[in-house]
Amino acid sequence: MQLGFVTAILPELTLPEVAQFAKSAGYSCIEIMCWPVSRAERRYAGITHIDVTDFTPRRADDVKATMAAAGVSISSLGYYPNPLTPDLAEAQRYVDHIRKVIHASSLLGLGRVTTFIGRDWTKSIDDNWPRFCETWTPLVKYAEDCGVRIGIENCPMLFTKDEWPGGKNLATSPAIWRRMFNEISSPSLGLNYDPSHMIWQQMDYLQPIREFADRLVHVHAKDVRLDRQKLNDVGIMAHPNLYHTPKLPGLGDVNWGQFFSVLTDVGYRGPVCVEVEDRAYEGSLDLRKESLRQSAAYLKQYVVG
Repeated sequence: MQLGFVTAILPELTLPEVAQFAKSAGYSCIEIMCWPVSRAERRYAGITHIDVTDFTPRRADDVKATMAAAGVSISSLGYYPNPLTPDLAEAQRYVDHIRKVIHASSLLGLGRVTTFIGRDWTKSIDDNWPRFCETWTPLVKYAEDCGVRIGIENCPMLFTKDEWPGGKNLATSPAIWRRMFNEISSPSLGLNYDPSHMIWQQMDYLQPIREFADRLVHVHAKDVRLDRQKLNDVGIMAHPNLYHTPKLPGLGDVNWGQFFSVLTDVGYRGPVCVEVEDRAYEGSLDLRKESLRQSAAYLKQYVVG
Protein backbone atom coordinates (compact mmCIF):
# COMPACT_ATOMS: atom_id res chain seq x y z
CA MET A 1 0.00 0.00 0.00
CA GLN A 2 0.96 3.64 -0.40
CA LEU A 3 0.32 6.16 2.39
CA GLY A 4 -0.91 9.56 1.26
CA PHE A 5 -3.17 12.45 2.15
CA VAL A 6 -5.91 14.55 0.57
CA THR A 7 -4.50 17.93 -0.46
CA ALA A 8 -7.68 19.87 0.42
CA ILE A 9 -6.28 20.48 3.91
CA LEU A 10 -3.43 22.62 2.46
CA PRO A 11 -5.26 25.10 0.18
CA GLU A 12 -2.73 27.91 0.53
CA LEU A 13 0.20 25.82 -0.75
CA THR A 14 1.11 25.28 -4.38
CA LEU A 15 1.37 21.78 -5.81
CA PRO A 16 5.21 21.76 -5.57
CA GLU A 17 4.95 22.89 -1.94
CA VAL A 18 2.36 20.24 -1.11
CA ALA A 19 4.44 17.51 -2.75
CA GLN A 20 7.62 18.59 -0.97
CA PHE A 21 5.82 18.69 2.38
CA ALA A 22 4.35 15.23 1.74
CA LYS A 23 7.83 13.80 1.25
CA SER A 24 9.18 15.47 4.38
CA ALA A 25 6.23 14.22 6.45
CA GLY A 26 6.71 10.60 5.41
CA TYR A 27 4.06 10.22 2.70
CA SER A 28 4.60 8.51 -0.62
CA CYS A 29 1.55 9.88 -2.48
CA ILE A 30 -1.14 12.58 -2.46
CA GLU A 31 -4.73 12.77 -3.67
CA ILE A 32 -4.73 16.03 -5.59
CA MET A 33 -7.77 18.30 -5.54
CA CYS A 34 -8.91 19.45 -8.98
CA TRP A 35 -11.87 21.75 -8.43
CA PRO A 36 -12.53 24.47 -11.00
CA VAL A 37 -10.84 27.72 -10.02
CA SER A 38 -13.63 29.40 -8.07
CA ARG A 39 -14.90 30.13 -4.58
CA ALA A 40 -16.78 27.40 -2.71
CA GLU A 41 -18.85 27.66 0.47
CA ARG A 42 -18.46 24.05 1.64
CA ARG A 43 -15.51 23.15 3.83
CA TYR A 44 -12.67 21.50 1.92
CA ALA A 45 -14.33 22.27 -1.45
CA GLY A 46 -13.09 24.59 -4.18
CA ILE A 47 -9.42 23.61 -3.77
CA THR A 48 -7.39 23.61 -7.00
CA HIS A 49 -3.94 22.08 -6.85
CA ILE A 50 -4.20 21.05 -10.50
CA ASP A 51 -6.36 23.08 -12.87
CA VAL A 52 -7.69 20.56 -15.39
CA THR A 53 -9.83 23.08 -17.31
CA ASP A 54 -7.60 23.06 -20.39
CA PHE A 55 -5.27 20.21 -19.52
CA THR A 56 -2.75 19.29 -22.20
CA PRO A 57 0.01 16.68 -22.59
CA ARG A 58 2.53 19.45 -21.94
CA ARG A 59 0.80 20.38 -18.69
CA ALA A 60 0.73 16.70 -17.76
CA ASP A 61 4.49 16.53 -18.27
CA ASP A 62 4.92 19.57 -15.98
CA VAL A 63 2.90 17.87 -13.23
CA LYS A 64 4.85 14.65 -13.63
CA ALA A 65 8.11 16.59 -13.33
CA THR A 66 6.88 18.32 -10.18
CA MET A 67 5.99 15.02 -8.56
CA ALA A 68 9.21 13.32 -9.67
CA ALA A 69 11.28 16.16 -8.22
CA ALA A 70 9.58 15.69 -4.84
CA GLY A 71 9.76 11.90 -4.97
CA VAL A 72 6.01 11.57 -4.40
CA SER A 73 3.33 9.99 -6.60
CA ILE A 74 -0.31 10.90 -7.26
CA SER A 75 -2.86 8.53 -5.73
CA SER A 76 -5.82 10.06 -7.56
CA LEU A 77 -7.30 13.26 -8.92
CA GLY A 78 -10.11 14.30 -6.60
CA TYR A 79 -13.23 16.39 -7.25
CA TYR A 80 -16.32 16.06 -5.05
CA PRO A 81 -19.39 17.98 -6.32
CA ASN A 82 -23.06 16.92 -6.49
CA PRO A 83 -23.69 15.97 -10.14
CA LEU A 84 -27.28 14.94 -9.33
CA THR A 85 -28.25 18.27 -7.76
CA PRO A 86 -31.81 19.41 -8.63
CA ASP A 87 -30.47 22.43 -10.54
CA LEU A 88 -29.86 20.79 -13.92
CA ALA A 89 -27.58 23.54 -15.26
CA GLU A 90 -25.43 23.33 -12.14
CA ALA A 91 -25.36 19.54 -12.38
CA GLN A 92 -24.20 19.73 -16.00
CA ARG A 93 -21.29 21.98 -15.01
CA TYR A 94 -20.22 19.35 -12.48
CA VAL A 95 -20.53 16.52 -15.00
CA ASP A 96 -18.54 18.46 -17.58
CA HIS A 97 -15.76 19.04 -15.06
CA ILE A 98 -15.72 15.39 -13.97
CA ARG A 99 -15.03 14.54 -17.62
CA LYS A 100 -12.12 16.98 -17.59
CA VAL A 101 -10.71 15.36 -14.44
CA ILE A 102 -10.99 11.94 -16.10
CA HIS A 103 -9.20 13.30 -19.18
CA ALA A 104 -6.41 14.74 -17.04
CA SER A 105 -6.00 11.47 -15.15
CA SER A 106 -5.63 9.68 -18.47
CA LEU A 107 -3.01 12.15 -19.73
CA LEU A 108 -1.07 11.69 -16.51
CA GLY A 109 -1.12 7.93 -16.96
CA LEU A 110 -2.69 7.74 -13.52
CA GLY A 111 -5.90 5.84 -14.10
CA ARG A 112 -7.81 7.03 -11.01
CA VAL A 113 -10.41 9.69 -10.25
CA THR A 114 -12.21 10.09 -6.91
CA THR A 115 -15.58 11.80 -6.53
CA PHE A 116 -19.24 11.58 -5.40
CA ILE A 117 -22.23 10.08 -7.23
CA GLY A 118 -24.36 12.97 -5.97
CA ARG A 119 -28.05 13.01 -5.08
CA ASP A 120 -31.19 15.13 -5.13
CA TRP A 121 -31.52 15.17 -1.35
CA THR A 122 -35.25 15.94 -1.52
CA LYS A 123 -36.04 12.65 -3.29
CA SER A 124 -35.91 8.96 -2.43
CA ILE A 125 -33.26 6.56 -3.73
CA ASP A 126 -35.71 5.11 -6.25
CA ASP A 127 -36.67 8.56 -7.48
CA ASN A 128 -32.98 9.45 -7.91
CA TRP A 129 -32.23 6.27 -9.84
CA PRO A 130 -33.21 7.37 -13.37
CA ARG A 131 -30.90 10.39 -13.12
CA PHE A 132 -28.11 8.24 -11.70
CA CYS A 133 -28.34 5.99 -14.74
CA GLU A 134 -28.66 8.86 -17.20
CA THR A 135 -25.70 10.75 -15.71
CA TRP A 136 -23.29 8.01 -14.79
CA THR A 137 -23.64 5.45 -17.59
CA PRO A 138 -21.93 7.75 -20.16
CA LEU A 139 -19.44 9.06 -17.57
CA VAL A 140 -18.30 5.54 -16.69
CA LYS A 141 -18.11 4.62 -20.38
CA TYR A 142 -15.92 7.67 -20.99
CA ALA A 143 -13.69 6.69 -18.05
CA GLU A 144 -13.44 3.15 -19.37
CA ASP A 145 -12.42 4.43 -22.80
CA CYS A 146 -9.77 6.60 -21.10
CA GLY A 147 -8.40 3.73 -19.02
CA VAL A 148 -9.51 5.40 -15.79
CA ARG A 149 -11.27 3.93 -12.75
CA ILE A 150 -13.67 6.13 -10.77
CA GLY A 151 -13.65 5.69 -6.99
CA ILE A 152 -16.92 6.87 -5.44
CA GLU A 153 -16.56 7.97 -1.82
CA ASN A 154 -19.22 6.53 0.49
CA CYS A 155 -19.76 9.80 2.37
CA PRO A 156 -23.53 10.40 2.81
CA MET A 157 -23.07 14.19 2.68
CA LEU A 158 -25.82 14.31 5.27
CA PHE A 159 -24.53 16.18 8.28
CA THR A 160 -26.36 19.49 8.51
CA LYS A 161 -29.79 21.05 7.97
CA ASP A 162 -29.19 22.03 4.33
CA GLU A 163 -28.42 18.38 3.42
CA TRP A 164 -31.54 17.00 5.09
CA PRO A 165 -33.36 14.64 4.64
CA GLY A 166 -31.61 12.48 2.02
CA GLY A 167 -28.04 13.74 1.88
CA LYS A 168 -26.18 14.80 -1.24
CA ASN A 169 -24.47 11.54 -2.18
CA LEU A 170 -26.37 8.41 -3.18
CA ALA A 171 -23.59 5.84 -2.63
CA THR A 172 -23.86 5.35 1.14
CA SER A 173 -24.45 1.63 1.80
CA PRO A 174 -23.66 -1.88 0.53
CA ALA A 175 -27.27 -2.31 -0.67
CA ILE A 176 -26.94 0.79 -2.87
CA TRP A 177 -23.46 -0.17 -4.08
CA ARG A 178 -24.74 -3.58 -5.20
CA ARG A 179 -27.54 -1.88 -7.10
CA MET A 180 -25.11 0.60 -8.68
CA PHE A 181 -22.68 -2.10 -9.78
CA ASN A 182 -25.49 -4.28 -11.14
CA GLU A 183 -26.78 -1.28 -13.11
CA ILE A 184 -23.33 -0.26 -14.38
CA SER A 185 -21.20 -3.39 -14.40
CA SER A 186 -18.03 -1.75 -15.73
CA PRO A 187 -14.89 -2.29 -13.59
CA SER A 188 -14.24 1.42 -14.15
CA LEU A 189 -16.83 2.18 -11.45
CA GLY A 190 -15.70 1.43 -7.91
CA LEU A 191 -15.31 2.78 -4.40
CA ASN A 192 -13.16 5.31 -2.61
CA TYR A 193 -13.80 3.60 0.71
CA ASP A 194 -13.83 5.56 3.96
CA PRO A 195 -14.61 3.56 7.13
CA SER A 196 -15.51 6.63 9.18
CA HIS A 197 -18.76 7.14 7.26
CA MET A 198 -20.04 3.78 8.42
CA ILE A 199 -19.56 4.60 12.12
CA TRP A 200 -22.35 7.13 12.60
CA GLN A 201 -24.64 5.04 10.40
CA GLN A 202 -24.20 2.20 12.96
CA MET A 203 -22.77 -0.09 10.25
CA ASP A 204 -20.00 -2.68 10.03
CA TYR A 205 -17.03 -1.04 8.28
CA LEU A 206 -15.07 -4.29 7.79
CA GLN A 207 -17.50 -6.55 5.93
CA PRO A 208 -17.81 -4.22 2.89
CA ILE A 209 -14.05 -4.51 2.35
CA ARG A 210 -14.47 -8.26 1.91
CA GLU A 211 -17.57 -8.10 -0.28
CA PHE A 212 -16.37 -5.26 -2.51
CA ALA A 213 -12.65 -6.07 -2.62
CA ASP A 214 -12.59 -5.94 -6.43
CA ARG A 215 -14.26 -2.50 -6.38
CA LEU A 216 -11.74 -0.81 -4.09
CA VAL A 217 -10.19 1.87 -6.26
CA HIS A 218 -8.90 4.10 -3.45
CA VAL A 219 -9.13 4.28 0.36
CA HIS A 220 -9.50 7.23 2.74
CA ALA A 221 -8.08 7.10 6.27
CA LYS A 222 -10.33 9.27 8.40
CA ASP A 223 -11.51 8.56 11.92
CA VAL A 224 -14.66 9.66 13.71
CA ARG A 225 -15.76 9.78 17.34
CA LEU A 226 -19.37 8.97 18.13
CA ASP A 227 -20.57 10.77 21.26
CA ARG A 228 -22.95 8.25 22.87
CA GLN A 229 -24.17 10.72 25.46
CA LYS A 230 -25.19 13.21 22.77
CA LEU A 231 -26.66 10.43 20.61
CA ASN A 232 -28.74 9.26 23.56
CA ASP A 233 -29.95 12.84 23.96
CA VAL A 234 -30.86 13.70 20.34
CA GLY A 235 -31.31 10.27 18.67
CA ILE A 236 -30.31 9.01 15.23
CA MET A 237 -32.94 11.18 13.51
CA ALA A 238 -31.01 14.34 14.46
CA HIS A 239 -28.48 15.97 12.16
CA PRO A 240 -25.37 13.77 12.52
CA ASN A 241 -23.06 16.67 13.37
CA LEU A 242 -24.94 16.89 16.67
CA TYR A 243 -23.51 13.56 17.84
CA HIS A 244 -20.39 12.72 15.86
CA THR A 245 -17.03 14.39 15.26
CA PRO A 246 -14.41 13.68 12.53
CA LYS A 247 -10.98 12.96 14.05
CA LEU A 248 -7.46 12.07 12.98
CA PRO A 249 -6.68 8.35 12.61
CA GLY A 250 -6.30 6.81 16.05
CA LEU A 251 -8.37 9.44 17.85
CA GLY A 252 -11.81 8.01 17.07
CA ASP A 253 -13.77 4.77 16.96
CA VAL A 254 -12.20 3.02 13.95
CA ASN A 255 -10.08 0.02 14.92
CA TRP A 256 -7.26 0.60 12.45
CA GLY A 257 -5.49 -2.68 13.25
CA GLN A 258 -8.58 -4.62 12.22
CA PHE A 259 -9.16 -2.33 9.25
CA PHE A 260 -5.71 -2.86 7.77
CA SER A 261 -5.79 -6.55 8.65
CA VAL A 262 -8.87 -7.02 6.45
CA LEU A 263 -7.45 -4.77 3.70
CA THR A 264 -4.35 -6.95 3.51
CA ASP A 265 -6.45 -10.15 3.66
CA VAL A 266 -8.37 -9.15 0.53
CA GLY A 267 -5.17 -8.21 -1.28
CA TYR A 268 -5.61 -4.45 -1.47
CA ARG A 269 -2.34 -2.85 -2.51
CA GLY A 270 -3.47 0.63 -3.50
CA PRO A 271 -3.27 4.07 -1.89
CA VAL A 272 -4.58 4.90 1.58
CA CYS A 273 -4.95 8.66 1.97
CA VAL A 274 -5.47 10.57 5.20
CA GLU A 275 -8.39 12.98 4.99
CA VAL A 276 -8.09 15.61 7.72
CA GLU A 277 -11.41 17.09 8.85
CA ASP A 278 -10.56 17.34 12.55
CA ARG A 279 -11.51 20.86 13.69
CA ALA A 280 -9.07 20.63 16.59
CA TYR A 281 -6.25 21.02 14.04
CA GLU A 282 -7.75 23.66 11.75
CA GLY A 283 -6.57 26.80 13.54
CA SER A 284 -3.46 27.41 11.44
CA LEU A 285 -1.35 26.03 8.61
CA ASP A 286 1.20 24.80 11.16
CA LEU A 287 -1.49 22.86 13.03
CA ARG A 288 -2.80 21.32 9.82
CA LYS A 289 0.70 20.27 8.84
CA GLU A 290 1.17 18.79 12.30
CA SER A 291 -2.09 16.85 11.91
CA LEU A 292 -0.64 15.22 8.79
CA ARG A 293 2.65 14.42 10.51
CA GLN A 294 0.79 12.91 13.47
CA SER A 295 -1.43 10.86 11.15
CA ALA A 296 1.58 9.54 9.23
CA ALA A 297 3.37 8.57 12.44
CA TYR A 298 0.30 6.67 13.63
CA LEU A 299 -0.49 4.89 10.36
CA LYS A 300 3.11 3.88 9.63
CA GLN A 301 2.64 0.96 12.02
CA TYR A 302 0.13 -0.49 9.52
CA VAL A 303 1.27 0.75 6.08
CA VAL A 304 4.59 -0.35 4.66
CA GLY A 305 5.46 1.46 1.46
